[in-house]
Parts: sequence; C-alpha cells; structure tokens
Amino acid sequence: MDLTTPALLFPAISLLLLAYTNRFLTLAQVIRQLHASPGHGSGVVMRQIPGLKRRIQLIQYMQSFGVLSFLLCALSMLALFLHGEAAGQVLFGASIIALAVSLVLSLVEVLISTNALSIVVEDLERTGKS
Repeated sequence: MDLTTPALLFPAISLLLLAYTNRFLTLAQVIRQLHASPGHGSGVVMRQIPGLKRRIQLIQYMQSFGVLSFLLCALSMLALFLHGEAAGQVLFGASIIALAVSLVLSLVEVLISTNALSIVVEDLERTGKS
C-alpha cells in the first residue's frame, strides 16, 4: 500500500462531513421552527420529539465517527510517509471501519427521519378526512 491509497478517501470523507453538517443544520432549523410555531404543543409535534432527539444524537455520532475516520486516514498517510507500512495499514483499516460505522448511523438517522414524515402524512390524512 502506498501513500495514495488513503489519500483517495480524503475527498469522500470531506463530502460526507459536509452532508452531515447540512443534515444537522436542516434538523436544527426544523426544531427551531417547531419551537416558534403556535402549535408546538400539538399531538403531531409531541409524537415527533423522541425522533428529533434521537436524530440529534445520531448526527452527533455520525459526525464524530466521520471526523475520526478523517483523522485516522491522515495518520495512516503520515505513517506511510514515514515508511511505517504496518502502522499505515492498521490506521487505514481503522479509518475504513470508522467510516462504515458513520455510514450505518447515517442510515439509521434517515430511517428515523422518514418515520417522522410518516407521522405528518398520517395527520394530513386524518385532517383531510374530517
């Protein structure tokens, strides 16, 4: 393995961290809008609160594992630069694992997000039938 192998992950991890930041900012905006709305104590909003809390935690962990992956990838490059082939490979493997954990957490967050949308759609259907 040479120095360019872990370097290939740099742009991918950077874009992933940007996507996670966008998800966080969007979620923060939704929460602030819910808080500012006059009906923030309604049943629909109250049913979404546990999911919102869980999503905040998941995004925090997603970002943490993404940053860890980035850091491990950089350390892998440093080890390879200093001719530490074994250390570079271990660090690169750890970087890939941290990235995989981050992606799994991202999938879980997306599933929770779609569940929140289902709650809103159910309320729209119920309101439309009334």
